[in-house]
Amino acid sequence: MRAVQVEEFGGPEVLVVRDLPEPEVGPGQALVEVAAANVMYLDTLVRGGWGLDYFPVTPPYVPGAGVAGRVVRIGPGVDPGWEGAAVVADTGHADGTPERPTLPVDGYAERAVVPESALVRVPEEVDPRAALALLHDGPTALALERAAGFGPSTTVLVAAAAGGAGTLAVQLARRAGARVIGAARGGAKLALVRELGAQETVDYSEPDWPERVRALTGGAGVDVVLDGAGGALGAAAFGTLADGGRFVGYGSAGGSFTEVDTEEAGRRGIEVLGLFDLKQADGDRQDALRMVLEMARMGRITPHVGLALPLERAAEAHAALEGRAVLGKALLIP
Repeated sequence: MRAVQVEEFGGPEVLVVRDLPEPEVGPGQALVEVAAANVMYLDTLVRGGWGLDYFPVTPPYVPGAGVAGRVVRIGPGVDPGWEGAAVVADTGHADGTPERPTLPVDGYAERAVVPESALVRVPEEVDPRAALALLHDGPTALALERAAGFGPSTTVLVAAAAGGAGTLAVQLARRAGARVIGAARGGAKLALVRELGAQETVDYSEPDWPERVRALTGGAGVDVVLDGAGGALGAAAFGTLADGGRFVGYGSAGGSFTEVDTEEAGRRGIEVLGLFDLKQADGDRQDALRMVLEMARMGRITPHVGLALPLERAAEAHAALEGRAVLGKALLIP
């Protein structure tokens, strides 16, 4: 079986394709023939040695936290109805207990073993790559929609609007009737954000972009900020909020989560929610995933896959993510 391994902690160059033994299927598990493997920014951080207290991985290991494909073998105790099913699933459940934190491992491979409890069926009408693009970002986007509470009278700023969750959040906000301002870097990303429904866009490579956001609101500020950028960009986005607004920080594409001045937020009546305020139980997350898969089947939401590369080019996929060059999702194709 071909798979990508992280040989040692370091840059993208430590990702190497190897021939590894076929994974064994144990009780309660299923073997998935992988059609596509999810590539997340988290994968690049862990590959570099970040977050080992929470993600205790030891090289050599196979990175990747999710796959789409077809079940080709089941272990004892697994419902026979899963055989041959098209599925998406989280990987990294080494002991078959999804109650434990999921390690971002075992995804970049031709085949992956996952617990039966991790399997979610993909509707026939939904392309496996589109389904995989929804695996993590779909439930996140629905959680953002709930937390934001936007509607027809709401102006929403989506920071990192061309990212995986950002592209979905733009679409959900527009479907709710909100006015959407999408913030991203560069013409290609801004064009995508407009295509997905944002009425206005701002380029946050320009130093005066927060002033432009405020100008677009007539100086009043936005009602909601969905911050997938973090860092200095997230802090600047916070400054575009109207008094009484809501700030939802869920991403760290800028290298860290946004540090909000809690005294200022309290003084201005701004509600601040972070990533852990959006957390869902595994069962709830799978229900949310089924919901967005059905929305995709009905054409009500369209995930955007901006980069799909073979396993041999995993290093290129990581470099593109680190260079903020990916529009939407990045995937690997075995």
